[in-house]
Amino acid sequence: MLSQWDSFLKNLGEWQGSFTRLSPQGIETEDTPTIVTMEGRENNQAVHQVVRYLPPDQPSRDVVVDYTKTSLSRSILFFENGGFSFGSSQFAPYSNFGGEFGLISEQRRLRTVILYNSSSNLERVVLIREKLPNTNTPEKPPLTIESLLGEWQGEAITIYPDFRTPDTFNSYLTIKQLNSDYIEQTLAFGNRKITSKAKINGSRLLFEDSPLKVQILLLPDGASCNCPLEAKIGHNFVLEMGWMLAPNKRQRIMRNFNEKGNWTSCTLVTETKLN
Repeated sequence: MLSQWDSFLKNLGEWQGSFTRLSPQGIETEDTPTIVTMEGRENNQAVHQVVRYLPPDQPSRDVVVDYTKTSLSRSILFFENGGFSFGSSQFAPYSNFGGEFGLISEQRRLRTVILYNSSSNLERVVLIREKLPNTNTPEKPPLTIESLLGEWQGEAITIYPDFRTPDTFNSYLTIKQLNSDYIEQTLAFGNRKITSKAKINGSRLLFEDSPLKVQILLLPDGASCNCPLEAKIGHNFVLEMGWMLAPNKRQRIMRNFNEKGNWTSCTLVTETKLN
């Protein structure tokens, strides 16, 4: 496997895009053009990152961060395709909490930030759509329920903060529409099978019968955001970003937490629609 540093280097480049801030219901509240430059230095033994915010009718603002092989945060994990998850290592009541996710495909990068406030409620989601200069790869269509329906076969890999041997497994996800108000999904992996029902509320899917109320937001650029509306100790939960790369191919990246609120692992699933 590639090292964490070499996987991180897959993100080098000048990423032109925007930070789109969304309410917990997925309503756009602010959009700020950005240029994120990640430059390898010292024969790629270091990385110089500049995030330039270009708000309309306001001065630009730069945020600069330098990385070395030994300075990567312990709260970030990279996959070999350059995808990553970064964020809180521990959920605790009365503190801010969240995670960032990134995936790369055809000179485009999609990132999502999921943030909770000190009351443990989902506060906002930030959708970050980026591309390299001079790319002709178009943005993906907005994600729809119709594009999710069907049977999906997945190949998954789970990696761990202590860098133990990753786990790989196959998954099977079936999503069907019950009526105009509800969908049902069944996820099978290993010897487990989980069936859940979600209420359709515009571009939101609300899983209200689970121990934690969970929602999936259907977003522009084929993106999705899956997370609890409120995080609580005593329940396993995940923060997840999905990206519909093609009508028959989807990737999802998850940050997994146990019932004590400890971050335990990250999982990348690559799914192909059957038939």
